[in-house]
Amino acid sequence: MNSVKVAGLEGNHITLDGASLEKLKSSLRGALLFLGDEGYDTSRTVWNAMIDRKPALVVRCAGVADIRQAVTFAHTHRLLTAVKGGGHNIAGNAVCEGGLLIDLSTMRAVAIDPIAAVAHVEPGATLGDFDHECQAFGLATPVGINSTTGIAGLTLGGGFGWLSRKYGMTVDNLLAADVVTADGGLIRANDKEHADLFWAIRGGGGNFGVISRFEFKLHPVGPEVLSGMIVYSLKEAAYALKQFREYVKKLGEDTNVWTVMRKAPPLPFLPPEVHGTEIIAFCLFHAGDPNEGRKAFEPLRKLGTVLGEFTAMQPYTAWQQTFDPLLTPGARNYWKSHNFIDLSDGAIDVAVKYAQSLPSPHCEIFFGLIGGATTRPRPDATAYSHRDAIYVCNVHGRWETAAEDQKCTEWARGFFKEAAPYATGGVYVNFLTDDEPERVRAAYGPGYDRLVAVKNRYDPGNLFRMNQNIRPNQ
Repeated sequence: MNSVKVAGLEGNHITLDGASLEKLKSSLRGALLFLGDEGYDTSRTVWNAMIDRKPALVVRCAGVADIRQAVTFAHTHRLLTAVKGGGHNIAGNAVCEGGLLIDLSTMRAVAIDPIAAVAHVEPGATLGDFDHECQAFGLATPVGINSTTGIAGLTLGGGFGWLSRKYGMTVDNLLAADVVTADGGLIRANDKEHADLFWAIRGGGGNFGVISRFEFKLHPVGPEVLSGMIVYSLKEAAYALKQFREYVKKLGEDTNVWTVMRKAPPLPFLPPEVHGTEIIAFCLFHAGDPNEGRKAFEPLRKLGTVLGEFTAMQPYTAWQQTFDPLLTPGARNYWKSHNFIDLSDGAIDVAVKYAQSLPSPHCEIFFGLIGGATTRPRPDATAYSHRDAIYVCNVHGRWETAAEDQKCTEWARGFFKEAAPYATGGVYVNFLTDDEPERVRAAYGPGYDRLVAVKNRYDPGNLFRMNQNIRPNQ
């Protein structure tokens, strides 16, 4: 095996000789891949097509032993290291240029204990993998809204979705995790063992180690839920959103409603003449009694002239995949995000203004409703601290060609700047792009110094830096 130059942690390059690489390869049950090898491009490709990085070597892990070998190798040689789960992160931190990529994407096992209502999940599993196994037993936990998202990155940043008003953030349902630390050790983190690390991984991102197994608390959900969509013209959005914010203040926790402004996709329940026009859609979800859900949805039919509606009982797994066609891999993506406690007139006006000037038919602005159970834990209960947030707003800049980069990113940044006076100043860490280092402290919130202390203990050399990084101070 030939020697290879690999990017180091200090901005240097380290030459790894053939004997060292052969020893690493022989220690793996998975594969050691180099540029040109079969599977290399699959491993290095992530959801956001704006990220095109080429690691010098890839360890495609088959199990925990492979993770430990890869981390130990990276630690010993001080290699720039990235860790890929689902590869869905907007900033593209799942892959590094010229370094070592630890690829967990083939570790997708999900084991359900239906008696204890607990899920044991490997770090390469997607939300689709997770939901499929859980729903075989009529169980679920709050996760995101796109089935191709990886469970690992979603969880480590906090995690929220349709069930969050009823059951909290994803991290509020994490019972334990097995963590490979920077020295290659394997420890279990929960409320009693390595409690400081357990606190930190619930919102502190991948800063502290590689999670080889997650353990989640599950809840009875489905297998069918009442869900659907009510669509209005964007011309009615300002009025509709002002009515919506009052509606939310009285909303029960079984019900969740997200709203999105974009050009209408060719949904079958919309008339053809609406396709491609600017709309505001209210996306409806109810986790309890369907009759109560129908009552809860009724006010949303009175916000203007309904262009189309589809509301029905459908499998929870189907609803979790509803928005997948709008978020397929391979497009160019740039996001900007704010947290809001309320939707002020100013925030609504800015959102509608930017929705009226979408630079690409794939761009959109959404307000994800949380609140309810997400607000009950103390801000310092987990590293995810934004317990005051009721709405998480994300601007999805999404387009197809590099020629559109400037106009689409400038559109997203323009919205962010104009909406900032109405927002909390906090931000959901998983929605940060790679050009927002000044917002990292805001993302981690008032527990930042505590996170640094945990970083000092478990990763003092900052091996795990391909993330929204918490730098150690020793």
